[in-house]
Amino acid sequence: MADHIKTHPEESLEGAVVFNVPIPTDLEALTGMAPIVIKYPYHIDYVHSYGQDSPFFAGLANKKLLGTKCQSCGHTFATPRMSCMQCGGATKWVEIPHEGKVHTFTVCHFGSEAFLPECPFVLALIEFEGVDTLFLTRLMGVDPLKPSMDWVGTKVKAKFRRLSQLKPTDVWFVPVGS
Repeated sequence: MADHIKTHPEESLEGAVVFNVPIPTDLEALTGMAPIVIKYPYHIDYVHSYGQDSPFFAGLANKKLLGTKCQSCGHTFATPRMSCMQCGGATKWVEIPHEGKVHTFTVCHFGSEAFLPECPFVLALIEFEGVDTLFLTRLMGVDPLKPSMDWVGTKVKAKFRRLSQLKPTDVWFVPVGS
């Protein structure tokens, strides 16, 4: 047989590695066997485009908060929109302030895989002067185990990752003075 023709798959130590899985000698007992449960790492490279939101992420990478403003009615969106939700007009990119105040918040005791190490964490809606909508972000510098309605109205400022990951989590807010 030629050397390049494989007769069996390559083995590796990646993924689930199983040792000594018990099996009864009496095959009739298999119907009562408990299920085997494994934890298996899974990875996929997901390629996507930020499309029309690309300027927002470019802004974060350059420590800028970008929103949009309607060219017809002037409504300003903290979370960018390409079309105005008030009148349907086209919008243009604008820089929004780095300081605002907490409008409301929630404490998250569970999150997606990326946030599990941070649980519990605080999500807040931030309001900015001159901006008509709110911005959803993490609020840090407060104790999530001692939430307080005193946080509502607290002045906060944006902080940015030193090395951008081009993700919404590249920005978060802390109380002014922190």
